[in-house]
Amino acid sequence: MEYLRAFTVGGALCVLAQILIDKTRMSPGRILVIYVVAGVALGAVGLYGPLVEFAGGGATVPLTGFGWLISEGVRKAVDAEGAVGILKGGVSAAAGGITAALFFGAVASLVFRSKPKR
Repeated sequence: MEYLRAFTVGGALCVLAQILIDKTRMSPGRILVIYVVAGVALGAVGLYGPLVEFAGGGATVPLTGFGWLISEGVRKAVDAEGAVGILKGGVSAAAGGITAALFFGAVASLVFRSKPKR
């Protein structure tokens, strides 16, 4: 049942993004930023945590989950370290994902050759 919940919530987030791409003039980059900011905002008001409990990977894998991760990291760091946590909490919470993205991006750049658009 947890796979069905994850698929449904993650799929709904993807469908919403696809509708925004198809029906508006917003660029995909702008939509991605909106998703991250929405994850931060929903995490800050305490609404995204219950969604993560319900949907698991369906809520943590999309970019809204990245925003939620950042907001949770900041909240925990501020509780532990005070105002300094505002600056370092989000980065330390997302360090594993950021490191993986940089590493695999570097490996892909070594393995594949980029071609200009025509």
